[in-house]
Amino acid sequence: MEALNPINTNWTRIPAAFLFVLAAFAIPNKVSAQALPDSIVTKINTLFDKWNKPNSPGCAVGIVRNDSLIFSKGYGLANLEYGIANSGETIYHMASVSKQFTAFAIVLLARQGKLQLDDDIHKYLPWFPDLKEKITIRDLLNHTSGIRDQWQLLAIQGTRLDDIITQEHIIKILSRQQALNFKPGEEYSYSNSNFTLLAEIVRSVSGQSLRQFTDSAIFKPLGMMHTHFHDDYTEIVNNRADSYNRKDSSHYTKSILSYSNAGATSLFTNVKDMSKWISNFYDHTVGDQKDIDVLTTKARLKNGKELSYAAGIVSDTYKGWRQFSHGGGDAGFRTFIAAYPDLKMGVIVFGNVADFNPTGKAQQIAALFISDTTKNTAVKKEQKEESSAALSNNDSVFLQKYLGNYVGDAGVNLSLEIKDNKCYYRSGGELLLMKKDSANTYSMFYAPEVRFRMDIHSKDTTILVTIPDQQFLLKKYINVPSNDKALQAYTGRYYSPELDCSYGIIEKDHRLYLTSNKYNDTPLTFAGPDHLLNDCWWMDHLMIKRNKLNQITGFEVNSGRVMHVAFIKMEKQ
Repeated sequence: MEALNPINTNWTRIPAAFLFVLAAFAIPNKVSAQALPDSIVTKINTLFDKWNKPNSPGCAVGIVRNDSLIFSKGYGLANLEYGIANSGETIYHMASVSKQFTAFAIVLLARQGKLQLDDDIHKYLPWFPDLKEKITIRDLLNHTSGIRDQWQLLAIQGTRLDDIITQEHIIKILSRQQALNFKPGEEYSYSNSNFTLLAEIVRSVSGQSLRQFTDSAIFKPLGMMHTHFHDDYTEIVNNRADSYNRKDSSHYTKSILSYSNAGATSLFTNVKDMSKWISNFYDHTVGDQKDIDVLTTKARLKNGKELSYAAGIVSDTYKGWRQFSHGGGDAGFRTFIAAYPDLKMGVIVFGNVADFNPTGKAQQIAALFISDTTKNTAVKKEQKEESSAALSNNDSVFLQKYLGNYVGDAGVNLSLEIKDNKCYYRSGGELLLMKKDSANTYSMFYAPEVRFRMDIHSKDTTILVTIPDQQFLLKKYINVPSNDKALQAYTGRYYSPELDCSYGIIEKDHRLYLTSNKYNDTPLTFAGPDHLLNDCWWMDHLMIKRNKLNQITGFEVNSGRVMHVAFIKMEKQ
């Protein structure tokens, strides 16, 4: 599971239409192609030259048309130690691509009348804590429940993602939750916990594990004979890919995954089997169009705002065509699938090295065939000219009061800068170009759906960052504690009753460090006096809590998918 700064995320979606020139062509060695000419196959192969080497991990790729897998090929190795090549039949860990199958299991149970999507989850999960809010099954499906993310909670507690993590471990930590990120239905926040809970609802309603239910209700009827939810990490699976991290340009290390949990992740499948699932979106074998509609209908918040997320799948359009898609990443596995129901087509890309970008590669494949129905090519051409982002004198004067550093309660942080007469924001060390939309609103030059609105409210200078489905309010900060006496006020031991774990903050060489028994000491950086940032993805933002005397009483972990996890400052003995 990768932790991403939301405002650095590439929100561009994979294209959704292909126009094929049909020609019979036989491709040797790990390739299946029924309808692609030599020129197209050559272009696809060129996209994967970097990974198609005898000492490199790589990927498996598929293109679906109607009910046929018209292109299937592996590049690079599934296993470096034994030199086993990738192919369309190599078994891959799907990571979050798994979620749509968990969701479809719920849809099928609802169709059978065994549950309703607006039921309170406590009806099926009485062990889940009463947090004084109704949380529905639909909230879980749409990531609008407010329930914190399981991977971050486990990591805060001291569990590494390459440790053995069972379903029971996750249930235990979720059963101890004392607060939500937000009230259900009022916001969107992607949380893997939602789909682990859905798997447990499947068990409660059907009397079967998610693996058993999906095997009988989805995979066997579709003929997906090499697909299962892998809920036992010790189980041997033939023809399975390993996952890797890049060490340098020609060397790799193993990326360990020991999951014995299912729902949010852990589907095992291959390109050949996944092509049958793609076809089911428009040529139904399991369920019918009503079930697909339930799966792919966009969520709505209580305020009426429509999201792009549906039930375990993203439902949007690209160049005028409907698209149902999802990506995934665990350990070194990187996966992406997309179905284009109006064209009866789909794209499948699975990778087994962490720096592989399956979404980007799927886009490049699609670009070979795409037909754009939106007539907006002129706008896109204009966006490519970075000179159009140059600031006028009035713009530069206006921006002066907004230049500087910003942080939000969720830990999102950036700095606003002017360089070479253009406006940029810096986040995570990367400098990204912005363009003016209106007097006080700018957007990312190459991702205009990410917008920044600048305002001054009383004493606060703010930037409201809007990305697809979410918003973050950031405040400008200046004052940063620097002398040793000021730093000492932060030092001490901090304990979380909820997670039953503790961290220390110590001073070393005139700097604060976060320390624990499980992880290496990590330097802390101030973003104002009440925000401490660090490089631990699971708790990279600590929000200091104070009493009426301005004394530090603890901190909250407010970090992406986890909010309001309280740590109390312990009295020194």
